[in-house]
Amino acid sequence: MSMHPSGGGPSRTPGSLKGRLLVASPSLGDPNFDSTVVLLLEHGDDGAVGVVLNRPTGTHLAEPLPGWHRLAVDPAVVFVGGPVSPDAAICLARSWPDEAVDAYEPLFDSLGTLDLSIDPDEVASALEGIRVFVGYAGWGAGQLEGEIEAGAWFVVDARPDDALSAEPSELWQDVLRRQRGKLAMFANFPPNPAMN
Repeated sequence: MSMHPSGGGPSRTPGSLKGRLLVASPSLGDPNFDSTVVLLLEHGDDGAVGVVLNRPTGTHLAEPLPGWHRLAVDPAVVFVGGPVSPDAAICLARSWPDEAVDAYEPLFDSLGTLDLSIDPDEVASALEGIRVFVGYAGWGAGQLEGEIEAGAWFVVDARPDDALSAEPSELWQDVLRRQRGKLAMFANFPPNPAMN
């Protein structure tokens, strides 16, 4: 079974990176994204939107979103999705195969986004797990392409498990380790080469 993003739905356009991962290169130089792994939720001519997958907070999900915490995968905390709109919440959800879920927008395979304004009891049986992010990462038209061309990001295929990793602190290295060739060697870099 291929873990490659399967088209991403009707909003995917040719050349879009929607559903793929951006892995921060050691040379990125932006503390907001140091050693981060970003899942792209949208990407097109107008820009890109994604969430950082490996920045958990100490806030348990039950505090801001009672009722949703029982559907959360471990660690059941709120994650920082990025520096833009820190008051906005984005929920990634993994559905069970062949389950139709209201307010669910597929991203790839069994992973998608879920509208948190619905009653969690209405969708609980159809979901394998969720993770909630506050804020997101955003790029204007052509900005992400310029950063990729400059070597700030490695673009790699995502797996549904990446977004719901039980070990988010290991995600940057884990994603790089599974790559082929020279890219896998970056997994051995210290988190911040300037500190070495």
